[in-house]
Amino acid sequence: MGNITGTCHDNETIEFFYNNSGKAINTEWKKRDYVIVALGLIVCFIVIFSNFLVVAAIFKNRRFHFPIYYLLGNMALADLFAGFAYLHMMFHTGPWTIKLSLNQWFTRQGLINTSLTASVLNLLFVAVERHQTIFNVQLHSSMSTRRVFIVVLLIWLVAIIMGLVPQMGWNCMCHLSECSTMAPLYHRSFLIFWAVLNLMTFSIMVAVYTRIFLYVRHKGRQMSQHTSTTRQRETMMNLMKTVSMILGCFVVCWTPALVVLLLDGLNYDKSLVLGLEKYCLVLAECNSFVNPIIYCFRDQDMRRTFKEILCCKWSQRHKNRGFSEVKFHTVEQENGKSRIPEAKERSNGAPLIRASSEDIPASPIN
Repeated sequence: MGNITGTCHDNETIEFFYNNSGKAINTEWKKRDYVIVALGLIVCFIVIFSNFLVVAAIFKNRRFHFPIYYLLGNMALADLFAGFAYLHMMFHTGPWTIKLSLNQWFTRQGLINTSLTASVLNLLFVAVERHQTIFNVQLHSSMSTRRVFIVVLLIWLVAIIMGLVPQMGWNCMCHLSECSTMAPLYHRSFLIFWAVLNLMTFSIMVAVYTRIFLYVRHKGRQMSQHTSTTRQRETMMNLMKTVSMILGCFVVCWTPALVVLLLDGLNYDKSLVLGLEKYCLVLAECNSFVNPIIYCFRDQDMRRTFKEILCCKWSQRHKNRGFSEVKFHTVEQENGKSRIPEAKERSNGAPLIRASSEDIPASPIN
């Protein structure tokens, strides 16, 4: 079907637009539908469970009440929202799609766009915060709580707008020849815009973490020339491992979906696009439960709080034994630690000043 100039099809059915784009819409359940839905449901429950633990842990443990953890908590909240959005999609896909109204279809897609955009933006802001923390030689971020919440509001504002843009007019209901294959009501130009925007975000993250990696490697070489402290070398290695994990997981989870979206926007081979569509979407969603593993599960304090929550010890006062085993100290801080002798009392060798573990905030992850 070609473009019908001056004619909009707001009153048509979902089946009309799917037939126009050449995307098959099933009326009966097939084996492939069961496999995709089953896989999607498993991913959804993992995403919801893991990110709920992170949000609950940050709320419960007052040692996590610092700007960096607010950003991590918002990232977990975005991924939690993504889990529910994807769960909603699982019950409105396959043979159920043909029963949807146009508004229901836009809502289904808009929830996915909003949640995934929020997750990506959170990753970007966490990357920028980590960069500033290292290069400003700080243990905690200098960002005020007010600025953190402004960033959080900005993230969700942009994410919601991205979810509503197609429904507000950037669609193909008046330009049938420009309808995409993966999302038959979306204009191809919107898919190109969304894919390129996310690829640009990805590129910025790569640049930020690459700079961190090079800086840490450079400092590691300097330390190897002046000291043989094992702790300093371990700090370097932990940071490099974390950076590699973040970049690797993001590339694996997001690149295929973004490339397929871009190919669809460019009107590439429809059979290839449709064959990869759902699998790439599930893979991209996997990034939402990988994030808690990377940023939080390596933190000893976070794991201890998880155990308390799972054991229903919510009211128990959190007793911390010290700093987390995985710290996000800068090189200068580690050098300073190695040069400061610990003052001891003459009588029994105990430190002159003993800080309570309750007064020591949890150090951000590396």
